[in-house]
Amino acid sequence: MAGMTSTTTGHTHQQEFKKPDGRALTLYGLQPIVVTSEIPSPSPEAVDARPVMRWHPLRGEWVMYAAHRLGRTFLPPPEYNPLAPTSDPEHPTELPRGTYDLAVFANRFPSLTLEAPEPPPGPAHTRAGVGACEVVVFSQNAAGRLSDLSDAQISLLLLVWADRTSRFASGDVIKSVLAFENRGVEVGVTLHHPHGQIYAYDHVPPVAGRMLDLAQQHQAETGHAWISDFVAAERASGERIVRDEGLSLSVVPPFARYTYETWILPARPVSLLSELTDDERDAFARVLKDALLRLDALFGVRMPYLLTVHQAPLDAAHPEFPLHIELYPYLRAPGRMKYLAGTEQGSGEFANDKFPEVAAAELREVNLDHV
Repeated sequence: MAGMTSTTTGHTHQQEFKKPDGRALTLYGLQPIVVTSEIPSPSPEAVDARPVMRWHPLRGEWVMYAAHRLGRTFLPPPEYNPLAPTSDPEHPTELPRGTYDLAVFANRFPSLTLEAPEPPPGPAHTRAGVGACEVVVFSQNAAGRLSDLSDAQISLLLLVWADRTSRFASGDVIKSVLAFENRGVEVGVTLHHPHGQIYAYDHVPPVAGRMLDLAQQHQAETGHAWISDFVAAERASGERIVRDEGLSLSVVPPFARYTYETWILPARPVSLLSELTDDERDAFARVLKDALLRLDALFGVRMPYLLTVHQAPLDAAHPEFPLHIELYPYLRAPGRMKYLAGTEQGSGEFANDKFPEVAAAELREVNLDHV
């Protein structure tokens, strides 16, 4: 298998491969990795990706344009699932057969690429869409959920996110990394197989930049890390904590924008996943799994959600930045979606139907026996 390299760190294993179309593939496992088929690609040729970015002068942010993404796979039948291990060599998928837990590969239809060519001048400030997009496949089980992974596998996923971030940080191009999962057709998912994505930007996007600015301002004014004061206040109140494992906890924040919005945080100031100790990472994994299970059990259906992993920008050391995961559930009541309507889209200010204290109490009371 061309280009294969193998690495073992502690109790985790990983192997690197090159796909027929030139893209990178990394397999991760809690046990030694065994690959029993050829490394596949849905096509032997790479997609001609020419992403472009244009500057929005009144919002102060970049807008990505990637016309080649119109041809990406959209809700295929199970027998043509591109994220499942290849079963028929005549119809190759993205992944080989074998023993491994998680897989990461370069997105075949990226919104950003490190090789983006310089575009012709546009009607606005236009430049190449430089960055990287990766797909993270959580499991070989096409019908599973992120929450179906074992505690050890979710802890491995946190290690994988940390590893990908560290790889991007080792270069001089990427300034910010966002790992996320979209789940459910309600939030625009095009593949049901449990997976997430990683976007690596050559700049610091507005949300990460604003978080950093406010965290630095808090530390300058109080002498304390924002996350330390936030965790202390939530523990003192107790009203909005969903689960507290000591080293990590989940909270419906007092300023929640979505009805059952849940944050997973380490109990001490940490800016990157790679800074977590083994015990902290394991606790973080258990709290994340608990939060996901509660959201599915809340109304007895698979909750559509967006999961985002917030880490410090990579342009410099930013110890003030609060590492955390935000879960945005899209159901506000059984069968009722939270849509981003006039005030959210037009002004950027959310309207919520329920106080966070009530939502947190409902999540705490969820029966997890049948999820």
